[in-house]
Amino acid sequence: MEELFSIHYAEVGLKGKNRIFFEKRLAKNIKIALRGTGYAEVERLHDRILVHLGQHANVADVRQCLRQVMGIAHFELSCRTEADITSIKAAALQQLQGCSCESLKVETKRADKTFPLTSPQVSAEVGGYLIKETGARADMHNPDVICWVKITHNAAYISTEKNQGIGGLPVGVSGKVLVMLSGGIDSPVAAWQMIKRGAKAVFIHFYSYPYTDKASLEKVIEIAEVLAVSNYRSAIYLVPFADLQQTIVAATPAPFRVLLYRRMMTRIAQRVAASVAAEALVTGESLAQVASQTLTNLRTIEAIAEIPILRPLIGEDKAEIIQKAQRIGTYDVSTRPHQDCCSLFVPKHPATRASLAALEDAESGLDVDALVENALNNLEKTVVG
Repeated sequence: MEELFSIHYAEVGLKGKNRIFFEKRLAKNIKIALRGTGYAEVERLHDRILVHLGQHANVADVRQCLRQVMGIAHFELSCRTEADITSIKAAALQQLQGCSCESLKVETKRADKTFPLTSPQVSAEVGGYLIKETGARADMHNPDVICWVKITHNAAYISTEKNQGIGGLPVGVSGKVLVMLSGGIDSPVAAWQMIKRGAKAVFIHFYSYPYTDKASLEKVIEIAEVLAVSNYRSAIYLVPFADLQQTIVAATPAPFRVLLYRRMMTRIAQRVAASVAAEALVTGESLAQVASQTLTNLRTIEAIAEIPILRPLIGEDKAEIIQKAQRIGTYDVSTRPHQDCCSLFVPKHPATRASLAALEDAESGLDVDALVENALNNLEKTVVG
């Protein structure tokens, strides 16, 4: 008998002829996630992935790491044994060791139809044996413990736990995106949702130090570290933005400032995206949440974009976004006080329906190309994960 983790996927299994590509990426990501846990091997079978545990493997650490791997639907710590009823009974009893239960139920799935007993017969045999050995009673509706038996052509797998995974797709199967990451609540959630859809995230952050404090820089690194649990090794491009903002303030009408900031950020970001082979930009914008996020203003911001701008949160309200931030672990970091670069020099009455012509006229007095080049010349790169 061998104790191992048996990993199952949902959406990955629906990929037809491309399925093997998704399975290989998922197996690769599992290996990355499990570094340092003492696992022995990751084995890819036709309907599941197995994580074999080394002699000194930390089972709790492996379990926690698997919970963060995109593409896993659910997984369980299983005992693999020979596919005969005697071995299955012994393995099932071993799985119940240390469990305090007054009632139990056995559920069997027989993938190998040549096995001499049907699924109900296996459940009855194993259940009767466990009741006799443990003194527990059978309960088909609300048992304290369920013992799952899976019989394949080569082995049987017995488990008494099921752990929910994140689901989604393995990171890396959907290409690369550049996430405009602030220190706030929204953009980390937007990043996480794209990572869940299989995109590898690279991050860019605009900061206004020394006119604002360094809190946003520190926070964005911490947020990226949280996201790197599922995104793995993650690059962050840090762009000094204060000088560019001062230029905009001195040369353009006050109501347009935030929109002009956003347009400049987009220009800079898409240049960085090209350098890292990212195919789209990602923002945390939600429709009408703030003045710059009205439909009209979103349109005028993206008018200068040469690659797609993805907005995963566009139809979600703040309460929904907060709930997701709490669930993924970024909320506590995001809500620490900080000064966002877009809060610097913000007018009292920002434009909510700025026309494209008006913004282009406001920008006509700026040397846009020089401002972009200057920002790119002074960006810094850091890596987490």
